[in-house]
Parts: sequence; C-alpha cells; structure tokens
Amino acid sequence: MESVEDIILRHSRRGMDRLRPLLAADFCHAAARAIFACPQGNVFLTTGFCVKGFAETDGPAGTWAIARALRLLGYTPIIVTDALCQGYFEPEGFPVLYLPLDADEALCESLLDQYRPVLFLALERCGINAEGDYQNMSGVSIRAHTAPVDQMFARAQGRMLTIGVGDGGNEIGMGNLAAAISATLDLVPCRVGADHLVIATVSNWGGYGLAACLGQLSGRDLLPSFAEVYAFLQRTVALGSVDGVTCQCQPTEDGHDIATTREILEALSRAQ
Repeated sequence: MESVEDIILRHSRRGMDRLRPLLAADFCHAAARAIFACPQGNVFLTTGFCVKGFAETDGPAGTWAIARALRLLGYTPIIVTDALCQGYFEPEGFPVLYLPLDADEALCESLLDQYRPVLFLALERCGINAEGDYQNMSGVSIRAHTAPVDQMFARAQGRMLTIGVGDGGNEIGMGNLAAAISATLDLVPCRVGADHLVIATVSNWGGYGLAACLGQLSGRDLLPSFAEVYAFLQRTVALGSVDGVTCQCQPTEDGHDIATTREILEALSRAQ
C-alpha cells in the first residue's frame, strides 16, 4: 500500500524525491507523532510566500488543513504571517498575528513569551539563506515583502517542538538539509532548520499529509475533503492569491491542475 510519504511526493519536479533518502522513511508520520505527543496549548503556524507581490496559493491551504486538524484535537492554532495573507484565515475562526516587515528580535521574543506555544510549524514560508537574504526559486530577493517570521522560529528552537514543511529548499526547515540542497539543487538553501522536516512535491500536500497522519494517530477523520480545500483555495484567490508557478490568479497549486489536488487528497483519504 502506498504510504503518505509516497503520496505527497508524487509528480516530483523540484528534486524533493532526491532528498527523500536523507530523511527517515516515515518522515511525515514521525512529525505527526511528535505533534500528537505535545501537550494541548497554543500552536503557532506560519505561511505566506510572496510571488509577484501576492501570496501564492501553495502554503495557506496546507496550513489551514493542519490548523483545522489541531483545533479538532483540542489545540489552539494561531496563524503568524504578514499582510500578504490578510483575510485568509479569519473566516475560518483562526486568530492571526500579522508580523510587520520591520519586526525586531524584541517583538519576536515578546510574542513567544506572551503566547507560549507548544509547537511552531512553518509551511511554505521563506527563510533567510546563507547569503543573508530571502529569495524565491529564481534567486530573486523577496526581502522587501517578507516579515522575519524565521527569526521568531529560530528563537523557538529548543523551547518547543518545531516543524518545517517545504517543497523547494528555500523554506523554513530546509536548513536540516542545507548541504545536500546546495550540492544537488540549483539554489541557495534556507539556513533555518527544524526538529522535523516534511518534504513534498507541493508544500500544501505536506500539510494535507500531516492532517492525514494525525487522523491515523487519533482514530478520527481529520483530513479535509476536496470540496473544502477547493473552497479555501477559491476564497484566497478571490483575495489576490496566485499560483506560484504560473503566476495566475487561479485555485491551483504550483502549476498542478486542480484534478491533481483531488487525486492527492483522495489517495491520502484511502491511506488514513
């Protein structure tokens, strides 16, 4: 039977399949088990990746899927992002902390102290690289549009569980495999690591995979349906979100048509 890890790495285009041997075979399940072992409390989740001045569709939907699952399990999810994702999560009833572009370490520390999260999860969130910059897959700087959430994430390490989900190498968490990414992929990797790294062909699929794994652990169906995911994607597109590959304002994920999203969700549902 195909595993969750197999499913979220279907249709690989960016070399994530080449990184898989460097992780545990059950890397997604391992991250879910670590989450499931956390005491109930506040959880920080961050996402939002700038593409041509807008947040891309990959990231928010997967983050929402995890937040939804965690809320059903009794946790209190809090989204940490910047203005690019304005209005994406409030309709679902999730509190949002909008970090300013000029946020300093003192603000990051004060938010960690105030909310005391038990988990900090980053999904498709750009992190600083070895050149001290925030860059997209083409090596173009997006620093001017990226709040330093990665600074807060780095400060959280050792104080709470940290998990990164990514699909390219420039996302928070990819610091775990920075040397391998530099050697095998044509980009400067993010230098921020995490306790657990989940790789996927599309980061949203990693989020759906984590929700499915949490469902397996809890004996509950925590994976959103295709209709629910599609409705979320449509709502974010109505607010300006774009596909990160095509740069079109359409409810697709990294250039994969919506039928592929349905395929992944249905396969994950069977794997639960």
